[in-house]
Amino acid sequence: MDTKKILTYLENLRENNNREWYHAHKQEYREANGEFEALIQELIEGIGEFDPAILHNEPKNLTFKLVRDTRFSHDKSPYNPTFRAHISAMGKLPVPVGYYLMIKPGNGSFLGGGLFADMFKDATAMVRNFIAANGREWEELIQAPDFQTLFTVQGTALKNVPAGFDKEHPQASYLKFKSWYLEYPVSDEEILAGVAFAGQAVKIFKAMKPFNDYLNRALEGFSMPSR
Repeated sequence: MDTKKILTYLENLRENNNREWYHAHKQEYREANGEFEALIQELIEGIGEFDPAILHNEPKNLTFKLVRDTRFSHDKSPYNPTFRAHISAMGKLPVPVGYYLMIKPGNGSFLGGGLFADMFKDATAMVRNFIAANGREWEELIQAPDFQTLFTVQGTALKNVPAGFDKEHPQASYLKFKSWYLEYPVSDEEILAGVAFAGQAVKIFKAMKPFNDYLNRALEGFSMPSR
């Protein structure tokens, strides 16, 4: 795979973020997107060795559009100059949680895992309740030396412990969270390594799997809201 095509296209889009340039360079987009889908296929095959539930996915169904929703944003740039994908048992839906990749030139790329979406109140409540009831397992997970070497749990959070939970709970700081996710930064140079980068990403995603498994147990039975 030619990951340089991915970065070059996104760099050019960032510098020419307008509809005229985008439509005049559709062929470059198709080529870059094809390379990105090839990368996603490599990841599916690699992740599938330790998480076979994702093997049925097709790369084209896991990616997100470049077009931005600018209705409520001060930034009216029409495109998001990033390639993104989420790989899980249910494809790119945020639940069940899976393995997230964002490629953003300028060393803004990262590998992600966990629950990024904080707009689903039921999902947030389910995870909070699960952490409150299974706090020791949570602590063992996030305090493991290998985990701490690679990751820090992130997420949007309330200022105070939400009502219904003991303020002195051992996991009180995490009960404030509305989302729980991991981000592992990757450089442009690492992405340019192509197949070697895919192998590196698979190793990082494998290290994320226990965290994802914990959250997916918490989210068992969750249904995405109907539109």
